Amino acid sequence: MIQIVLSTLLSVIVPLSIPVIAGFLLGKFMKLETKPLSTLYLYFLSPAMILDTLLKAQLSWHDVAQTAAFSILNLLLLWGIAQLAGKIFRLSTPETAGLTLISTLTNSANYGLPLILLAFGQLGLDKASVYVVIQIIMVNTIGVYFAARSEFSVQSAVKSVFSLPAIYAALLAMGLRLLDWHLPSGIQSGVSMIAAAYSPVVLAILGTQMAYVKIFKLESSIKKASYTGLTIRLLLSPLAACLAMLILGISGLLFSVLFILASMPVAVNAVILAEKFNASPKLVSTCILWSTLASFLILPILIMLVAG
Repeated sequence: MIQIVLSTLLSVIVPLSIPVIAGFLLGKFMKLETKPLSTLYLYFLSPAMILDTLLKAQLSWHDVAQTAAFSILNLLLLWGIAQLAGKIFRLSTPETAGLTLISTLTNSANYGLPLILLAFGQLGLDKASVYVVIQIIMVNTIGVYFAARSEFSVQSAVKSVFSLPAIYAALLAMGLRLLDWHLPSGIQSGVSMIAAAYSPVVLAILGTQMAYVKIFKLESSIKKASYTGLTIRLLLSPLAACLAMLILGISGLLFSVLFILASMPVAVNAVILAEKFNASPKLVSTCILWSTLASFLILPILIMLVAG
């Protein structure tokens, strides 16, 4: 079992590392600016990714209901933990917003999907796709709200959520599925082509952010916040996921898939939102780096626990 898990991780890490390394090199030697790429992600790539995924996913409405309930309950648990930690450690408003992004947003699409496919097969991937679609929507709605609250009023934060096209892409996809309509083949091909650019671009942005991370020069408050964020994401989030699924009565393969996806490292998208809305991007990028590295050791153990 250990050999299977290690082989799975190796086959995932190698292809995913290529755009990350490219982004790191561009940031290190070409001083690549990520702000324009963040705008490209939020207003162009993400809506196409949501539309394409929702239209193609093989959906089971029972799994959709359970997965949606889990996503909401797990989000509330992690949000509560982050808010409590922010008050206990007296973090600033931007740091608390960053801690909330770290706690609630996981790298389930770029890292989680290929891992689930190789660990649990096609059936596991079908179940994972529902969770990932919900997470993509959450990143572009609730995630933006969490990030924007550090800079705007609640009213402005809510307005910023609905100014993004991602939510409308999701509504369009759900409407097409309910009516059993399909996009014209040419348009569908174009949307799929844009969606295919999603992963490499956001991973390149992650690599660029890693190039700017100065771990040993972080302010003391950000260091304290980063240790708190890593503890929540790596240790408390798997426990919160178990509690949520116990409450909802989720079991079997769906339990295994949701548990692994909820235990993934911090989402690449989190630093994009943190940078755009000034939610302590240095804190978020630091936790993305270390939670991703730590996941290479932690995820094999978690996979063995749920697959054994």
